[in-house]
Amino acid sequence: MSATNGHTPTPTGPVLVTGCSSGIGAATADLLVKAGHTVYATARRTGTVDELEAAGARVLPLDVTSEQSRVDAVGAIEAEHGRVGALVNNAGYGEYGTIEETDLDKVRKMFETNVFGLSRLTQLVLPAMRAAGAGRIVNIGSMGGRFTWPVGGYYHATKYAVEAITDALRNEVRPFGIHVSLIEPGLIRTGFEDTAMGSDAASTDPDSPYAALLAASASATGNGYANPVLATGPESVARVVLKAVESGRPRSRYVVTPAARAMIAARTLGGDRVWDGIVRQQFKA
Repeated sequence: MSATNGHTPTPTGPVLVTGCSSGIGAATADLLVKAGHTVYATARRTGTVDELEAAGARVLPLDVTSEQSRVDAVGAIEAEHGRVGALVNNAGYGEYGTIEETDLDKVRKMFETNVFGLSRLTQLVLPAMRAAGAGRIVNIGSMGGRFTWPVGGYYHATKYAVEAITDALRNEVRPFGIHVSLIEPGLIRTGFEDTAMGSDAASTDPDSPYAALLAASASATGNGYANPVLATGPESVARVVLKAVESGRPRSRYVVTPAARAMIAARTLGGDRVWDGIVRQQFKA
């Protein structure tokens, strides 16, 4: 196989990408196909990935919250290829609201996708990877796994969980020749921002003690994603995933966008007092 940037990629075997109906997943699957990889683009509704199939991806139905669906998808790839060469755990979404007011049933559902779906797919692909002595697992996390904005606490919690799982996994499977990388995107224009702003609006009760905060959060979200200095398109994440899949020595972490690196540094180096000051300024709290 030959990559679009002119070099020969490290052989990985077939690549399974979750959440390919739009955004980062769609861009990643498309770029991997262009780079010469055998790509299994998955989505709950396969009709949403017709363009990827036309571009050369193989399509599988996959609901990451369904055990039967997970087993069937991994089994189909292993039946043909012996193993999944690389798993890109991309499927995920955000449920936004204050800690006090957010419906915990919705939070549990988000954890099922963002954390448990990712974890179970990882469990399913690992035995064949270990037997082959090779494999790649690339988890799509977020800069939001390194710091927390108000109104996003439960979403951030899922991404903090992905950080912990990825860190543990990386050292557990290294002796078996399996590389694990975490991608930490900043603001990526994928439609995710519409979900975030919609969650804020839906939970805004004029009588809520958090009404002003929710309005400020929706405004800050909209302004952030509209700012070309802060936000970028999903192709920027896809290029980093390609590096993680192909590199002979992939990094443990890839932070995507300069703004994300700056915010992570501010949270890490500034401590609580500096970070709380940034939050008050951002939300006028």
